[in-house]
Amino acid sequence: MTADLTVVVPAYNEERRLGPTLDAICAHLNANPGRWGGWELIVVDDGSTDGTADAVRAAAAREPRILLVEADEAGNRGKGHALRRGVIASRGARVLVTDADLATPIEELDRLDKELSQDDEGLAAAIGSRAHPESSIDVHQRRLREWLGRMGNRLIRAVAVPGIRDTQCGFKLFDGDKARAAFADARLDGWGIDVEILQFFRRAGWQVAEVPVRWAHQEGSKVRPADYGKVLYELVRLKARRVRRADLAVGALFLLASVLLYKGLWADLDHRYLADSGQDQNQWEWFFAVTADNVTGLRNPLFTTAQNYPDGVNLMANTVMLGLSVPLVPVTLAFGPTTTWALVLTAGLAATAVAWYWLIVRRVARGRWAAAAGAALCAFAPPMISHANAHPNFAVLFMIPVIIDRALRLCEGKRVVRDGVLLGLFATYQIFLGEEPLLLAAMGMLLFALFYALAHREAARAAWRPLLKGLGMAAAVCVPLVAFPLYWQFFGPQSYHSVLHGDKAGNSPLAFLEFSGRALLGDEARADPLAMNRTEQNAFYGWPLTGLAFAVALALWRLPLVKALTCTTLAAALLSLGPKFRIPYTEVILPGPWRALAHQPLFESVIESRVAMICAPALGILVALAADRLRTAPDRLSRTLGLTAVALALLPIVPTPMPVRERPPVPAFITEGTWKSYVAEGESVVPVPLPDPGNAEALHWQSATAPAFAVPGGYFNGPWGPDRIGIYGASPRHTSNLLRDIRYGAAPPVIGANWRAQARADLDFWRAGVVVLAPQDNARALRDAVTRLLGEPGKPVGGAWIWDVGSGRRDN
Repeated sequence: MTADLTVVVPAYNEERRLGPTLDAICAHLNANPGRWGGWELIVVDDGSTDGTADAVRAAAAREPRILLVEADEAGNRGKGHALRRGVIASRGARVLVTDADLATPIEELDRLDKELSQDDEGLAAAIGSRAHPESSIDVHQRRLREWLGRMGNRLIRAVAVPGIRDTQCGFKLFDGDKARAAFADARLDGWGIDVEILQFFRRAGWQVAEVPVRWAHQEGSKVRPADYGKVLYELVRLKARRVRRADLAVGALFLLASVLLYKGLWADLDHRYLADSGQDQNQWEWFFAVTADNVTGLRNPLFTTAQNYPDGVNLMANTVMLGLSVPLVPVTLAFGPTTTWALVLTAGLAATAVAWYWLIVRRVARGRWAAAAGAALCAFAPPMISHANAHPNFAVLFMIPVIIDRALRLCEGKRVVRDGVLLGLFATYQIFLGEEPLLLAAMGMLLFALFYALAHREAARAAWRPLLKGLGMAAAVCVPLVAFPLYWQFFGPQSYHSVLHGDKAGNSPLAFLEFSGRALLGDEARADPLAMNRTEQNAFYGWPLTGLAFAVALALWRLPLVKALTCTTLAAALLSLGPKFRIPYTEVILPGPWRALAHQPLFESVIESRVAMICAPALGILVALAADRLRTAPDRLSRTLGLTAVALALLPIVPTPMPVRERPPVPAFITEGTWKSYVAEGESVVPVPLPDPGNAEALHWQSATAPAFAVPGGYFNGPWGPDRIGIYGASPRHTSNLLRDIRYGAAPPVIGANWRAQARADLDFWRAGVVVLAPQDNARALRDAVTRLLGEPGKPVGGAWIWDVGSGRRDN
C-alpha cells in the first residue's frame, strides 16, 4: 500500500505539546483532501519517559491515519535515529519531516509542495530555510543560540554541503523513494542527520531547493548548547565515512614510512641526534623551546634575547614555524622540545604525503595506488629527505597541496569569493609555517600556469578572470593578517634584507642524475661534492627517474597537463643551476636564468638550488598519471612491463633511515641550576666557545632546561654591518673568533694586555655573569686561553670549568 504524503514527527518527552501539534497537522491535511489525497502521520517515540506514547494513541483514536513507532529497548537515541525509523517506515510518494514543536507552522508545507511540484529542474527535496532573505522569523532565539547556529551553519557549508545556507531547520519535504534511500544509508543518530541526508542528496546529484518559511522559536526546545558541539563531532564522523579503506591504508603506510625514517631518533630522544643535521637540530629544538617560553611568559613571540644577548634574535625573520611551534606548546612543555622536533618531522612528513595523495586523487588519478606512488615521490623525494634531516619548514608542506587545490577551484569560477577568502587564510597559515617554501610553490604554480595556458588556451581564457578576482580577494584577506609580523620581520629589531650563501648555492647539472647519499642506491662520496651540504641536496632524482619522466612526457605529450608539468620541471631545474653553471666535465661556464632574479627582493635570500624542489611534485604527478594509465591498459604485458618500469625507476631513490649519533651531555652546572648562583639579573652565561652555526651545543643547554638564561652568540639569521646584510650567527667579535679558532685546532696567539683588554670589553658587551667551558675537543687549549685572557684560573664545578666574571667581580 502507498500514500501520497507521509509526515514524520520525531518526539521525545513531548506529552504536553504533541496533542495540539498532531491536531494542527491533521486539520491542515484534512482541509484540502483533493490536494493531499491519501496521507499518513508517523510519530516516532524516541525513548520518552513521560506520556508521549499515550498522547499519540489518544490522537490515533480520533484519526486512524496517525501511526506510532514505539521506542526500542535502547531508550533515547537521538533525532537522527528517530527520523531514520520513521522515514524507513513511511509509504508516501513524498515525505515531510517536521519537529514536534511546529516551530515552522504546518501551513508552510504548501510552499514546499509548490516548489517541489512546479520546478522544471526535477527537484528531489524542498527544505525550509530560515536564512533565506524572504523568510520571516516571528520569535527569535536568544542571541547566543542564534550566533552558535549561524557559526555552525557556516562551518557546515564549508566542510559538508556548500551552498545550503540552513541545514538545521526541521521542516523538509522529500521525494519519498529518495528519502527512504538516503535515510536507509544514514548512520548518525543525533542532530547531524540533516547534514548527512543533504550530503547524500548532493553526492547522488539530486537537486535540493531552499524555500523561505515562517519560523518562531518555541520554548521547551530539546536543543542544548552542548548539542552544537555534538553536531561538530558528527560532522567529523561524516567526513570519516567518506574515507575509503584504501585511503586509510595509504595514510597508514605513509605514517609507517615516516616512523621508520626516524626510528633511530625515536629510540632515545634524550640522547640521539640526527647525524646529518649539522647544528640544525640544536637550533630547531631551541626555536620550539623559546616559543613555548615566550607564550607561557606572555612575551612577544616574534623576538627574544635568550640568544645573541644582548641584541637578541628577530624570530619572525627566522624559520621558527609559529604555525606549529605555538599550537605544540603543550607538547613542548610536557615532553620537551626534542619530542616536539621528532613529532613535527615524523607527523609532518606523513601529513605532507597524505595531502599530495588527496590532491592527486581529486585532480589527476582515480587509481588509489597510482596516486599513492605519486604522492610518495612528492613527499619523500630526495630533496625532501635531505631537508627532513634539518629543515622541517621545507619538509612539512601539507598546506601546499591545499593551496594548489584552492587556486584550481578559483579557475573553475564557481565560488570565487569563498575560495578566495579560504586561499587567503591558507596562505596566511603557510607564511607562519615557512615563507620560502610558499615563495617556491608560487614560482612553481606560476610556471605551471604559464605553460598550461600555452598548451590549453581555451581553458586559460575561461580561467583568468575568476582566478585574478580570487587572488585579489585572497590578498585582501592575507595582507592585513600578516602585515605586522612581516613589518617586524623586515623592519623590526635585528632585521636584515638578504642572506649571503656563497658560490656553491646552485645545482650542478650532474646532481639531477646522481642518487643522494641517503637513497637506497646512494653513494655519499659521489653525492657530497655536488651539494652545499647534506641538508641541501636539492636535486638527486637519479637517472632512472629522469629517464622515466622523459618517457612519460613523450607517451602522453598530447595532454596539456603533461606538457605543463614537463615544461615546469625543466624550467625549475634550469633556474636551480644558479646565476652561472659549469657544463660537466668541461671548463665551460654559462650564465643561468637565475641571474635575472638573484638580486631581486625576496629572491636574493633564496638558495637557488632549492628551486629544484619544484620538480618533486611535478614528477610525482607525472608518475601518478603514468601509473594510472598503465593500471587500466588493456594489454596485460604492456601493463606489467610499464608498472615494473615505474617501480624500478623509484626503487633506487627510496630513502633509508636517518642516521643518528650520541649527543654530548649537558653539564650538571646547567642542569642542576648551579649557574643561578653566578648570574645576576641582566647577565648572561658565556659558553666557550660561543655558539655559532658550526657548534651550537650551548643552545641545547637552554632548550634542555628551558631558556632561563641568556647566551651571547648563537645560530640564527641576523644582520651584519651597516648594510644589515643577513648572515648566519652573531656579528663576530675578537674574543669569540679567537675561542672558535682554538676550538678547531688553531694555535693560540701570544695573549698580552691587548687581548686581555679586548676580552674584558667583549665580556662587558655580553654582560657576562659566568664563563663556562664544557668537555669537548681541544678543551685544555681553550682552558689555558681563557685563563690567560681573564688573568685567573677557572674552577671545576658541575662537570665544567667556570670563571666567575659577574658585575661584582669585574668592578673589583
